[in-house]
Amino acid sequence: MRFYPTFFKLAFSWMDAEKAHKIGFQGIRAAHRSGAGRVLARMTAPDASLRTEALGLSFPSPFGLAAGFDKEGHGIEALTELGFGHVEVGTITGQAQPGNEKPRLFRLIEDRAVINRMGFNNDGAAAVAPRLKSARAALQKAHRDIRPIIGVNIGKTKVVDLDDATEDYLVSARSLAPAADYLVVNVSSPNTPGLRLLQNVETLRPLLRAVGDAADEAAGRHVPLLVKIAPDLSNEDIDDVAKLALDLKLDGIIATNTTISREGLASDTAKVESIGAGGLSGAPLKQRSLEVLRRLKGAVGDDLVLIAVGGVESPQDVQERLEAGATLVQGYTAFLYEGPFWAARINKGLVKLRQASGR
Repeated sequence: MRFYPTFFKLAFSWMDAEKAHKIGFQGIRAAHRSGAGRVLARMTAPDASLRTEALGLSFPSPFGLAAGFDKEGHGIEALTELGFGHVEVGTITGQAQPGNEKPRLFRLIEDRAVINRMGFNNDGAAAVAPRLKSARAALQKAHRDIRPIIGVNIGKTKVVDLDDATEDYLVSARSLAPAADYLVVNVSSPNTPGLRLLQNVETLRPLLRAVGDAADEAAGRHVPLLVKIAPDLSNEDIDDVAKLALDLKLDGIIATNTTISREGLASDTAKVESIGAGGLSGAPLKQRSLEVLRRLKGAVGDDLVLIAVGGVESPQDVQERLEAGATLVQGYTAFLYEGPFWAARINKGLVKLRQASGR
């Protein structure tokens, strides 16, 4: 099952990154449509010992797919057949938008990293909502014991002014919450102008309160609400967000989004500079995202669910995040380099690590 790195080098490494992503995702979805995915799912299903309780939900595994891979809910069932315990869809905005101009996705292969400035390209909340509803029903039917979880990540439409951001988020919350297992407010992408300004706690407080109320009302139940923060926040700002999340009784925090930093990269400096702006994800983010996780854990204790993401590549990385205070862990960038059996390898590796340590 380790043939994929060689296949990637031969088939995808030379190709435009966004085109390669589209082809790979189409292949995953085709496997599902053909029925091969159901056969595959029997081999990739997480071991029962990995079941994790969080957010009032039962996750088949603590390891899931971060937002960004399936932006519009086209492949939820197919992705869960690869072994992910949850799939976070999005980022989805109140209005459909094409995103930024291409090219907007770039690989730094030497760093096992990616730079993106996609700009929340998606079909909009109204179009995505029926896909979520359909996928949730299908997963419920296929998994009578414990089904994979669907998270939904929402962000601000680019053309909407910051002063009107709350109402824009509410459009998404009302449309998507009924079919979401949990909802994430994304205020930390660097690719929507001004978005990170919403991480200021005085701005964030009314936004999160309004989204939470609207989501629960639309769904007729409590929809767990989390906020996703940037790794570039100062430690003091991280503490302020943690305090705010506790004050508002949020369900959790996701740490972290991509970084605007370019420090410590092995890739050629001229190449990196030529790419320009965008959020960096992958292995270079590992240390900072872990630092943010540990600081959050120290601030919130066991009162909030922490989901760790950023530089996660191996079962050891996942276990390290769990030991540092995360309840759930997500990955994305390594999926592009490791291929379709990555989640299954993570799950099997976690079982072996736990058996070896006597957990």
